[in-house]
Amino acid sequence: MVTPHISAAPGDFAPDVLMPGDPRRARRIAETFLQDARLVTEVRGIEGWTGTYRGRPLSVLASGMGMPSVTIYATELFRFYGVRSIVRVGTAGGIPQAVGLRDVVVATAAHTDSAMSGRRIEGVHLSHAASFDLAKAAVDAAAGAAGTAVHVGPVFTSDHFYLARPGLFDQLEAHGTLAVEMEAAGLYATAAAEGGRALAVLTVSDHIRLAQALTPAEREADFERAVTIAATTLETSS
Repeated sequence: MVTPHISAAPGDFAPDVLMPGDPRRARRIAETFLQDARLVTEVRGIEGWTGTYRGRPLSVLASGMGMPSVTIYATELFRFYGVRSIVRVGTAGGIPQAVGLRDVVVATAAHTDSAMSGRRIEGVHLSHAASFDLAKAAVDAAAGAAGTAVHVGPVFTSDHFYLARPGLFDQLEAHGTLAVEMEAAGLYATAAAEGGRALAVLTVSDHIRLAQALTPAEREADFERAVTIAATTLETSS
């Protein structure tokens, strides 16, 4: 079935999908991590690829930026293409000083100030949680990734990239929040609604407190550790 946003044919997607935000990063993952990768969709420049990883089918599809975009693509994958698991592989801004540049965050939950989830069940504030089996598999996979500092806990999913809110990150840090990003809560809510599994494995590309940031080249190089953890997670948790 062709959807409004995905032109793949039935069976073109593997049951497991890696989901970066950037279409160019989706292509890079396909070219460097997958064997025999083939392009299965490119509507609006959002590329999806399917190949194999260590002999198992695996797909990658970009999500674009923000909760509305990731919700559209995740819904169509779960509902129309038989996808069972989606692991977001993206970047995030570290909040506590203990979370450094290049570290990996396994997001077990995602707080949000977005109104999107409030529309799902009237009068209910949903808990945006990762799938436990995926989170556990990611922690196990990270234990085997030499030289990678991994943090496990909640992140904050924001609709805003530039909005200044003094004191916000102090309060988030006081409640154990590790990083800020823009998609995980939307992905987790969609997986819950569609009966799928979801997780976000994030590379810390900048730091809110320390005003530090990786260069574009550094982001690409260090991103590979999170992708390896995510792909291994899907391999071992199926």
